[in-house]
Amino acid sequence: MSTLTCFKSYDVRGQLGVNLDAGICHRIGRAFAQVMQPGLVVTGRDIRESSAELQEALIAGLRDGGADVIDIGLCGTEEVYFATTHYDAGGGLMVTASHNPIDYNGIKMVREGSRPVSGDNGLNDIRDLAYSQDFAPVETPGSLRVEDPRAAFVDRVLSFIDPGALTPLKILVNAGNGTAGPAFDAIAGRLEALGAPLEFVRMHHDPDGSFPNGIPNPLLPENQPVTAQAVRDHGADFGVAWDGDFDRCFLFDETGAFIDGEYIVGLLAAAFLATEPGASIVHDPRVMWNTLDVVAAGGGTAVVSRTGHALIKARMREVDAVYGGEMSAHHYFRNFMYCDSGMIPWLKVAEHMAMTGQSLSALVAQMRANFPSSGEINFRLEDPDAALAAIEARFGPKATGTDRLDGLSLSFDDWRMNLRKSNTEPVLRLNVETRGDRALLDARVDELRSLITSA
Repeated sequence: MSTLTCFKSYDVRGQLGVNLDAGICHRIGRAFAQVMQPGLVVTGRDIRESSAELQEALIAGLRDGGADVIDIGLCGTEEVYFATTHYDAGGGLMVTASHNPIDYNGIKMVREGSRPVSGDNGLNDIRDLAYSQDFAPVETPGSLRVEDPRAAFVDRVLSFIDPGALTPLKILVNAGNGTAGPAFDAIAGRLEALGAPLEFVRMHHDPDGSFPNGIPNPLLPENQPVTAQAVRDHGADFGVAWDGDFDRCFLFDETGAFIDGEYIVGLLAAAFLATEPGASIVHDPRVMWNTLDVVAAGGGTAVVSRTGHALIKARMREVDAVYGGEMSAHHYFRNFMYCDSGMIPWLKVAEHMAMTGQSLSALVAQMRANFPSSGEINFRLEDPDAALAAIEARFGPKATGTDRLDGLSLSFDDWRMNLRKSNTEPVLRLNVETRGDRALLDARVDELRSLITSA
């Protein structure tokens, strides 16, 4: 291969023994040290069985490049983001494959201030140097020390709520045998010490790299019933499920119903605007009418951004947004280095339930009724461009608004659609929303599906 194919738009992801192994991780560490000149670097790892070996190689490469390394061990991605700023490090690298198949792994990287490393601000240079191995000589290898920032991480996460304002709730939590369990336990222990009246029911809680209950990816519909049923069985007030590195969390109401990501964005926007009226809220353009409605009602300013964590974080910094959300369950917070967290959202929702006195199903019922949406529908096609052209030819002339910020967005008086190509595969991703008309939603989805598959 003429380059390292494990490098993607915003991170490293590869198949073990195919395009990612310990040797490649050593080269990536060496290249990161030379390109970013971080001085001090934080590293951590998820529970996958390959992660310890890959992290060890990554650390060796960083040190060979002259970087001093802090190892925070088994953790979540957001703990590496936090520790990078907490220790005033010049970079952070998390060994994780998140929700990818079991024979995959990867690396998520940030630079100083926990800012993203993406293609145009260092990632491509790291890729090219790791491939060429044209490393500059280093006289003195970097040092290594082990640190545990979890107590400080818990302090930061709990700073987003008033524990004394919480009301009694039973919460079902499903860590999916990823790394969420230990971090959650630290948060739960602190809440208990503070007298918060929360009861937790834990399932699939212990980290286990063999993933005996399947790869933790609660976004997949087939993975949701186990959490939904547990919520009902235990009479929980709501349920939380995380992916493997817990930078995304997914919520279920007290009936066990899965709450689509765009409504969580609206819920969190409302929660922040209740205490910071007039604040800016950043959102992605795939499904947005509910978010626009909630932000307007809360007196805030809605700011649209292209999809993708590096783009959302940059836009949030530009407008000093208090919160940013994507329908894919990534939630970003100004006072968390503008980074995504899977622990802050459920805590903020619990506080919002206390403040409003409403159940989770009641809080989102009006949103669902006012702005029903299709959820993201993926089409694997030989020629995505032909399908895009066919959709625009059919619907474009009648649209009241056309936007190409991220794919093709067409707006009409009573419905809206976004159709965008995947960055990494021949896939089109469709989202449709309407103004309170589920029958129209179903009809438009059927019509769009037929056009896309026949193009």
